[in-house]
Amino acid sequence: MIFCIFSFNRGLFLDNCVRSVEQCLPGAEIIIFDDDSGDTTTLSVLNKIRNKHRVITPNKAGTTKHGGLYGNMQHAIEVLKDTSSLVCFLQDDTQVVRPILNEEIRSLKRLFSENSSLGFVQPCFLRRPDPEQQSFEASKEDGVRLFYRKDRNQSAGIHYSDLLITSPSRLLERHWVFKTSEPDNDRQAKALFGPMPYLYSPFAMWLPNVPAYRGKKKTWALKYAEKKARCGYYPFKIWSTEKSRQFLARAGKQPPVAQTHLTCEGQTPPTPWRYNPLSGNRLLKHLNSLETFFHRHVAGRLGGSR
Repeated sequence: MIFCIFSFNRGLFLDNCVRSVEQCLPGAEIIIFDDDSGDTTTLSVLNKIRNKHRVITPNKAGTTKHGGLYGNMQHAIEVLKDTSSLVCFLQDDTQVVRPILNEEIRSLKRLFSENSSLGFVQPCFLRRPDPEQQSFEASKEDGVRLFYRKDRNQSAGIHYSDLLITSPSRLLERHWVFKTSEPDNDRQAKALFGPMPYLYSPFAMWLPNVPAYRGKKKTWALKYAEKKARCGYYPFKIWSTEKSRQFLARAGKQPPVAQTHLTCEGQTPPTPWRYNPLSGNRLLKHLNSLETFFHRHVAGRLGGSR
């Protein structure tokens, strides 16, 4: 399996993500798609990574709220269109958390080869519990266990996720072109493929309580939310091979929630873990939206009228 890691100005996080792949799947091909980072720490990390892995930067920086993420994802499948390997897309604020066994990769390859309607598999733990999820056996022999999310009219996550396992050649055969948001990509995936299965025994996860990024001016509400959530750098402890095998063999049908199974190195963030500093606080979300609107539409006009 080839790992594509998408990066922007998060050198410490990027270094952790790369090292986690190296430790959990030794010898894996790793390609970094960097979105024109300018942070000195990130540039130093990228220079170090270039000694072992391929680093690709865009010809033009992205301009959407996700920067050049989706353009880089499109570039990735075009660069890898002739590979027979499956490809896993991660981002710099994510991490592989356990050894990936050879039999898992074989099962995933068989899953894609036997199911032509399969576009994506989600490799990450769930962020929060959901008792209505259902799991099932996806393959008869030496198979990987999967489950699907129930469709409750959510904007993404039923057919597509930004963190994924896929076959680049299959996407290009269906004329896939990454859109500029997860909801748009989910709608496209629904039109081209069947529902997206999640790994019952995932191997990757977003780090918890990560600060916001992309070089944008942070609002007061966002700064306060990050301080309240004690946002920072909380890498996960990587499991042993034995613990990974026990996880794969566990009984039951309870989908895997990150906070149930994973622990952080060193300091631990407050619980429940947050993956967006503003989540769960309507007032701060509202204040953030108002301040963002003011800076985009009002402050610029006032400055231009002087």
